[in-house]
Amino acid sequence: MNKIPGMERPELQALPTIRERISFLYLERCLVNRHDNAITVTDLRGTVHVPAAALSVILLGPGTTVSHRAMELIGDTGASVVWVGEHGVRYYAHGRPLTHSSRLLVAQAALVSNTRTRLAVARRMYAMRFIDEDVSNLTMQQLRGREGARIRAVYRQASKKTGVPWNRREYDPNDFFAGDPVNMALSAAHACLYGVAHSVITALGCAPGLGFIHTGHERSFVYDIADLYKADISIPIAFDIAAQQPEDIGAVTRRAVRDAIADGKILERMVMDIRELLLGIAEDGSPQDVPEIDTNVLQLWDDKNGLVRNAVSYGKELDQIYCEEAELTEGYGTLLEEEP
Repeated sequence: MNKIPGMERPELQALPTIRERISFLYLERCLVNRHDNAITVTDLRGTVHVPAAALSVILLGPGTTVSHRAMELIGDTGASVVWVGEHGVRYYAHGRPLTHSSRLLVAQAALVSNTRTRLAVARRMYAMRFIDEDVSNLTMQQLRGREGARIRAVYRQASKKTGVPWNRREYDPNDFFAGDPVNMALSAAHACLYGVAHSVITALGCAPGLGFIHTGHERSFVYDIADLYKADISIPIAFDIAAQQPEDIGAVTRRAVRDAIADGKILERMVMDIRELLLGIAEDGSPQDVPEIDTNVLQLWDDKNGLVRNAVSYGKELDQIYCEEAELTEGYGTLLEEEP
């Protein structure tokens, strides 16, 4: 295996952190291959080299062929791969996590499995949207109502600012062109935001399907996280693009979202928010300090001590007992054979 040509697998600490990476790269109708430590993208216009370690997520659209060597490199550098449908608005599959730690995943599973802590996380998610408002005593019904009113106000403000008429959010997931221009732009912009959120969630080792507000879907947590940023990113961008009336509204919208989050601040914000949501709440639902995470750790679970070291040969003190028991058993068998 060591003689296989190509780049050696980098250490996790040597890879660019998720917040420093390019947000996403959408590809369609092309061949994705590998050359040294870069992936190559080839279509009728030629070939482009892209450093794989600088990518956060790669969205593979229709007509894309990717080689095994390319996927090997992408996997080694920890980038997520999301297979999507036409215009990037449908999700089919995704890649692997960047971290080796399950700390956030364990915390996520524990929090979502308890009604008290799940409500505490949901309230904190809404508190991130309702700045300077106290939502600590609101029910889920009250929170949903307040969020509905807030998002409708965001749509009205964007419509007034851009002059784009707005009626309601209406789209067909199976037909991108079924809606009006602003709804098409919203679908494209939201899809990009979902891809980025999915990338961060997967990179941190969390479960996309364990949502706190959304539930029952394989990407419930993706929708939870993406909803935190729609009012700041995808909605205003969609209305701005719809006002321009470009010929390919999906492609223009995707590029606009990419440019809006190119500085990495949204990726960094997502990482911090997810850590705050999953590690900043105690078992009783109260706030707590967010601890640091060891990204490359493997331990053994113990029902009394919590965690114990891995790669330790436990039970050496029992070896002599087992040997003595084996000798006794062997002798007992001999006695049985000698009986008439």
